[in-house]
Amino acid sequence: MATMSPLTVAIDAMGGDHAPDVLIGGAAIARERYPQLRFVFFGDAAKVEPLIKAQPLLIDCSELVHTATQISPDEKPSVAMRRGKGTSMWLACEAVRDGKAQAAVSAGNTGALMAVAMLLLRTSPAINRPAIASFLPTVRGESVMLDLGANVGCDERNLVEFAFMGAAFARLSLGLAKPRVALLNIGTEDLKGNEAVRGAAQILRETPDLPFEFTGFVEGNGIAQGEADVIVSDGFAGNIALKTQEGTARLVSAYLAATFRRSIWSRLAYLLARPALQALRERLDPNRYNGGALLGLNGLVVKSHGGTNAVGFAAAIAIAADLALGNFTTKILDDLKRIAPATAPEAVVPAEVTVQS
Repeated sequence: MATMSPLTVAIDAMGGDHAPDVLIGGAAIARERYPQLRFVFFGDAAKVEPLIKAQPLLIDCSELVHTATQISPDEKPSVAMRRGKGTSMWLACEAVRDGKAQAAVSAGNTGALMAVAMLLLRTSPAINRPAIASFLPTVRGESVMLDLGANVGCDERNLVEFAFMGAAFARLSLGLAKPRVALLNIGTEDLKGNEAVRGAAQILRETPDLPFEFTGFVEGNGIAQGEADVIVSDGFAGNIALKTQEGTARLVSAYLAATFRRSIWSRLAYLLARPALQALRERLDPNRYNGGALLGLNGLVVKSHGGTNAVGFAAAIAIAADLALGNFTTKILDDLKRIAPATAPEAVVPAEVTVQS
């Protein structure tokens, strides 16, 4: 049996609502699925070390780098860029930059993470702006959506780059040979939408030998129907779409709970329906879809939801592992050679993103 090459993931052990306990537990779960994983944890040794020692799967594959400082949940990106050096988040991203880890995972402040990652890793050649990509449940399985909040405004070139990045992400994470890619729009007709969306559609239609199937436009109500494997949008609309879907899932759950509490007969009906309802609950569990990849950087960084549990954090690590094992960064550059070269990346501080915070 061939020996698997080790894959090192840097963990911001102090980021998130339930750090470091949940993060260490998540790392242990992830290593069950990926035995080649090794971890470098950055955080307060007094808090992190006992947790690592309590996980047999982590003892022989973990390194701990002590730091007593961390970026606060409400830190502005601009402040994090100036004062974040030496924090657990900064050191995790720095490990990727210096080649000590193939990916970094953090459940900390989203805007600060994007800012620090951009400062330390920079955007990849041929890419103007990075984007946040994650999974959404659909009636057909799962879809990828980006951008989910890193860029409030985008031009046609940004959207085209997002399409290529999202398709590569779907190929590696969902195992799709040729993902169906669509641009989020207010209608499916060619004349609908703003200039950036229409311009991006024209570029994609005219680009030969795309490594994905461009299907045109998709409306908001087509996202959950699985009409596309990859939904491309600017960060403003993408974040609203994501939060709307999350809110709708909670609304349906609340309606079901209220319905089954209505009478003695409905309570009896609940007992009969409980297995099906449990399956539905698991299907809609946000921890299954936890993890937003910061695509377009010279290195892999994944953002976990701050309030996730150990299973959810393991899912975020799995995304990092899949992208690293699939050599995502190099594949993106190869794919983007099919379109005209990009202009120089803009030196901008990321917006105050709210997704996955």
